[in-house]
Amino acid sequence: MQVLHLSSSDDGGAGRAAHRLHKGLRNLAVTSHLLTQHKTSDDTTVLCPQTKLEKVIHRLKLPERLDALPLKRYANPKEIAFTPQWFPDNALSKVAQIDTDIVNLHWLGHGYLQLETIAKLNKPIVWTLHDMWAFTGGCHYTGDCDRYVVNCGNCPQLQSDKEHDLSRWVWQRKAKAWKQLDLTIVTPSIWLARCASSSALFHNLQVKVIPNGLDTQIYKPLNRQLARDRLNLPQDKSLILFGAMRPTGDPRKGFHLLHSALQRLKQTEWQDKIELVIFGVSQPSTSVDLGFSTHYLGKLSDDISLALVYAAADVFVAPSVQDNLPNTIMEAIACGTPCVAFNLGGMPDMIEHKRNGYLAQPYEVDDLAQGVAWVLGDEERHLKLCDRARQKAEQKFTLEMQAKEYLRLYQEITDKTSTRQIV
Repeated sequence: MQVLHLSSSDDGGAGRAAHRLHKGLRNLAVTSHLLTQHKTSDDTTVLCPQTKLEKVIHRLKLPERLDALPLKRYANPKEIAFTPQWFPDNALSKVAQIDTDIVNLHWLGHGYLQLETIAKLNKPIVWTLHDMWAFTGGCHYTGDCDRYVVNCGNCPQLQSDKEHDLSRWVWQRKAKAWKQLDLTIVTPSIWLARCASSSALFHNLQVKVIPNGLDTQIYKPLNRQLARDRLNLPQDKSLILFGAMRPTGDPRKGFHLLHSALQRLKQTEWQDKIELVIFGVSQPSTSVDLGFSTHYLGKLSDDISLALVYAAADVFVAPSVQDNLPNTIMEAIACGTPCVAFNLGGMPDMIEHKRNGYLAQPYEVDDLAQGVAWVLGDEERHLKLCDRARQKAEQKFTLEMQAKEYLRLYQEITDKTSTRQIV
């Protein structure tokens, strides 16, 4: 079995998930390659072949900037990720140089792969969805919009009042380019599988749920006091951890809701017992009053540092307003750190309410604050939550489990392909 993964990067949430799957497959002696347009790791099996000119082009982010040009027509688009994927690419020539039985697509944004290129790959295709983009008219998360169930247009993300807007154009290109394409869709969460199955683009396709996995020998419980000592964090406070890619800059990550929840906690008996730790962003030049002393750790890109941070915390809070199966929660529970999040998206796939964490009512900041207080409020209960969090990761989210599930799926697809060719 030879597998080729296509991902715009090996970094970021989706990129890291793709890279982990690639490594998990190689641990099973599968010949796996990861082809990207932007590489951050030193893994020699992650391929990023570029000429000198291509390196300059990508350093200047020209594909990403050119792909975003159609958005200029919209005066007041919301602060969201919207990807037309119209700009021509040269991915086919790079794919053709790699012998593979199956192609596994991942996150393809930033001008990496034009929509029409996917139909030209000429291999059985598995597409792992890391967000909703594959079946929408360009947005990566739809918010309250369900137009993708029929077709897109009048896009609220673009604040468009026209039926035939950019989202309709992108949606129609997808429908035309992928009409005869034999895709197998994989989603990491049950929620995203339901969304994909209800979409006009994918409702006739096989949609399989395979959770992401991670190395539970790296992400594991560590001595909390030692972890805090290494990070220069206080030993006598309960530490709330929050972090993501652009954690305070991406509205979808819900920092504004966390802010409100912290203000509620500030008015309780926790006012002198809690401090906040944030990773993924450095301390802003203009201070923000979050109600508690705050430690900014900046961007952490290596697994060992991240595992140390999770181990140092008493609770991880993920106040996202829409999310698939965030790596952060999976990493936290693997380190034995209970999580508090809203009961939406893929959160209940990982958090069992009041068993290994707390699921608050969506967008209710009072309940989010109550969840944090409940997790921290009883020492004996907290120890049980920590143990159960780790157990959940070991039972559901190991890299070996994920890789074996994918390998079974690849084999089913290639066996069917071989049978069709014989017939």
